[in-house]
Amino acid sequence: MEFTIKTATPEKFRAGILVAGAFADGALPAPTAVLDKAADGRIAALIKRGDLDEKAGSTLLLHELPGAAAERVLLVSLGKAEDFGDKAYRDALGAAAKALSASAAKDAGVLLADTDMAARTLDWRLQQAARILADGAYRFDAPKSGKDAKKERGAKKVTLLIAGKVSAALETAVRRGQAIAEGMALAKDLGNQAGNVCTPTHLAHTAQALGKHFKFDVDVLDRDDIEKLGMGSFLSVARGSHEPPKFIVMHYKGGRSKAKPVVLVGKGITFDTGGISLKPGAEMDEMKFDMCGAASVLGTFKAIARMGLPINVVGILPATENMPGGRATKPGDVVTSMSGQTIEILNTDAEGRLILCDALTYAERFKPACVIDIATLTGACVVALGKIPSGLLANDDELAAELLRRGTDSGDRAWQLPLWEEYQELLKSNFADMGNIGGRYAGTITAACFLARFAKSYKWAHLDIAGTAWVSGDAKGATGRPVPLLSEFLIGRADGKAG
Repeated sequence: MEFTIKTATPEKFRAGILVAGAFADGALPAPTAVLDKAADGRIAALIKRGDLDEKAGSTLLLHELPGAAAERVLLVSLGKAEDFGDKAYRDALGAAAKALSASAAKDAGVLLADTDMAARTLDWRLQQAARILADGAYRFDAPKSGKDAKKERGAKKVTLLIAGKVSAALETAVRRGQAIAEGMALAKDLGNQAGNVCTPTHLAHTAQALGKHFKFDVDVLDRDDIEKLGMGSFLSVARGSHEPPKFIVMHYKGGRSKAKPVVLVGKGITFDTGGISLKPGAEMDEMKFDMCGAASVLGTFKAIARMGLPINVVGILPATENMPGGRATKPGDVVTSMSGQTIEILNTDAEGRLILCDALTYAERFKPACVIDIATLTGACVVALGKIPSGLLANDDELAAELLRRGTDSGDRAWQLPLWEEYQELLKSNFADMGNIGGRYAGTITAACFLARFAKSYKWAHLDIAGTAWVSGDAKGATGRPVPLLSEFLIGRADGKAG
């Protein structure tokens, strides 16, 4: 999808479709009011008689509206004027994105970003518009036979219409929104691919291709290299699989040479059977999504490289399958992590923390400004928070607060859970320094407590995305989260707005 910003008079803008907002009480934002005047009050009359639903995101498609140069006008409800805020704005954009992706129109004009919001600037509104509209055009290129192919539809060129002057800052905002959508698309593609396609080797090749295209360094460590580093915990998960494990390290150097990097660590379990602690068969196909943490790091790297952010970032992706087999790790086995700490593996389906802990130890060598790990880690997080926010735990309150703010800014929200020392007691083991599970209660917290033991030398935060990385049912597929949150966090750091 190609974006431009233009100063234009709404009723004179020629396009296949023009998107305009309206409030449920009949109030019209300034650009829609101009359009309504050209149409002799037709828009206001339609709203008054109830043709546009009150719920934000409801739509009404008008063909050949009198006085409008556009072939079609899509009215989008903004909800009640007194309730208009971030959510209603995003709901309206999401509805517009859905309509544009299904429309026969090849070009579109969108007026929504020019709707005043007291708490949000125009550049924020434009960045959100570009990201949400581009993300709405995403389609997974599924390997289906030609007879299932559908005629391509949807707007390919979108003009974001504003009343004021187009500035460099506004153009940057649109480019950033589009770059984040590109990163989300990569994360979705990786998550949606079948487990026999998206293997650890495939993740490594994806990282190398990104590095080649955007000119940043990528290191891929194989089993021998991983063994030499003493990553016994990571390798314990890889033992049962015929697919070779990969330890992928990406180095994006956009900032000053001596500036400490932000390190992103993404869980890359490309398929999770649970190992010897085998999962139930129902919905096990969705365990191809267990690498969405790694996918989100790859997507974020694509976004920041496309934006050219002036910041140093390291991405670490421990990647393997978790399979049963004659050589697979057994419940009760004890392994030694790269840090030297020993772990009694009480449940082989608590494998994500076993690969992440060695990655967190490896991260120390970069003397990071902070480390954020991203993982589809616990079903307990889905039970606790549902599928709306990602779970957030951290050993630094300022870092946690910064991530929460960026989640609110991006709409890719997180919710903080406690990381109190009392929970560490649940990880006690009679046979090693710790067990890899903490029992029935507080599963998300005890998983983070486990990781915290390997992240004591730097500021660290953990994002549990088990509930947010994909959706099930008829709309089954990866969501691309938390690429927006991570990108917004790094934009803030690059712009000097940390904390």
